[in-house]
Amino acid sequence: MELDNHTASNKSCRPLANFHPNIWGDQFLHYTPHPNMAGDEQVVEELKEELKRELKELSSHYIPLLKLVDAIQRLGIEYHFEQEIDEALQNLSQNFHDYCKQNPDIYPTALGFRLLRQHGYRVSCEIFDKFMDKEEGGLKVVTSTSSKEEAALGILELLEASYLRIRDERVLDEAVVCARSYLASALPNLSKPAAQQVDYALHEHSNRRGLRRLQSRLYISIYEQYPCHHQRLLTLAKLDFNLLQSMHKKELSELYRWWKGFGLSTNLKFARDRLVETYYWVLALWFEPKYAVSRNISTKVQALISIVDDAFDAYATFEELQIFTEAIERWSISSLDQLPEYMKIIYKGLLEVGEEIEEEMKKQGKPYRIGYAIEAIKVMVRDYLVEIKWREEKYKPTSEEYMRVGTASCAYTSLIIISFIGMDDATKEAFDWVLSQPHIVKSTLLISRLSNDIAGHEFEKEREHIPSIVECYMEEHEVSKAEAVSEFKIQAEEAWKDINEAFLRPTAIPAPLLYPILNFARVIEAIYHKEADWYTHVGPEMQTFIRQLFIDQLF
Repeated sequence: MELDNHTASNKSCRPLANFHPNIWGDQFLHYTPHPNMAGDEQVVEELKEELKRELKELSSHYIPLLKLVDAIQRLGIEYHFEQEIDEALQNLSQNFHDYCKQNPDIYPTALGFRLLRQHGYRVSCEIFDKFMDKEEGGLKVVTSTSSKEEAALGILELLEASYLRIRDERVLDEAVVCARSYLASALPNLSKPAAQQVDYALHEHSNRRGLRRLQSRLYISIYEQYPCHHQRLLTLAKLDFNLLQSMHKKELSELYRWWKGFGLSTNLKFARDRLVETYYWVLALWFEPKYAVSRNISTKVQALISIVDDAFDAYATFEELQIFTEAIERWSISSLDQLPEYMKIIYKGLLEVGEEIEEEMKKQGKPYRIGYAIEAIKVMVRDYLVEIKWREEKYKPTSEEYMRVGTASCAYTSLIIISFIGMDDATKEAFDWVLSQPHIVKSTLLISRLSNDIAGHEFEKEREHIPSIVECYMEEHEVSKAEAVSEFKIQAEEAWKDINEAFLRPTAIPAPLLYPILNFARVIEAIYHKEADWYTHVGPEMQTFIRQLFIDQLF
């Protein structure tokens, strides 16, 4: 990389991170259309109409309707049946408590509760009191079957339901502990495919917190192993997954060509070259065809923000960052000449994407949105600079100080604003609502910061860096790393409860706008799963996930 004299003279004091290079080469540069696309699309349309009729026919059949709605959601095709599912769950909500009183089986009770809570219905958790043994503690497994697999699936539904809990729901706090203990004991004696479902819920992610595309892919393989699976539903799920995968591959190919234009591998070697992983991240927010513009905008902005983050965190000098921050505040091409050469590339990229967003918003008749996008980037850079000042001053913040700045500098407020730019439901009031940092936004920021610091704690200690929340808390409270992490996990659980609360009707803003915020929390837990950073260090597990979503078809 060619450096100007000012940059070269400061090279020796740069906090270099030595990120590994892009592992994908040009694999995603070219796109091959899905074979027999037109024929598959026709079959999909026919199957959709059949299943819509079936949903209406089952409207008064409680358990078959629940199972069908659950399968549709888990198989990743809910977006085709939004109206039908809304109507089905509205009918269910009116008779849910009466049904639970009459039916002692844990499976339909927990499944109905989960589906209704997911759709914003304020159903009471008191329906689970009858399943808890208040005298001896633990669960009373009430099921209409003698099969250990079906009994385990009933407890699994209780576990999944408990992840929809809000604050002060003690019965569900107890249920999550009891259900996990029961399933861990039962797992060695279960056979496939029930064993696969239980194992995933215990060791990977719950239905509420996992990434929808990955969970759908996994569930398709599990669902087809059940003898009672719905063949037409399974066929629709497989065809739809492959068609969506083809669409996503096309989008990724177009984005990859745009990204290659930056010449990151030659001009910005200090930064993480992670366009594929960024698109994977954004796909977790929305995978549906109608959100193509949102994916395009968010991927480009987030990819550039990743470079800005690395410039602040792992390359630029304090003086350069002050100049860059001032240039961002002015947001003008006239500021370009004041920047070091490598920063000109970043700054020009931001301005060009800003122009692209502005043009798109003008076409949609929503030009005011570009102002929110630019302000989101300004807010992010200001927050980054505060951390850099601490680094320069070698300042050790208290845990409370760190979290105030750290939750801001994780950039999620800015990314949420950017995610709204291409969404139809986003009004000025919705943007202002995000900027006011309501509980759901604060909770997502908290989960992001804690997950990031727990995973990146050791790696960041290898270079000059401000203390992480792990270090701050350990020193302030004189505890071990394990004790600090345990406390943070408790805090994250409380944050998840606040996210769940935000979805209960009436919601502060339209529910479609809440989903990207929820999905940001989901993806951050997935990216930093098992205290690893799979974005920075793209290991075998992340590579497998990317192959499943963008390379390997379903048959």
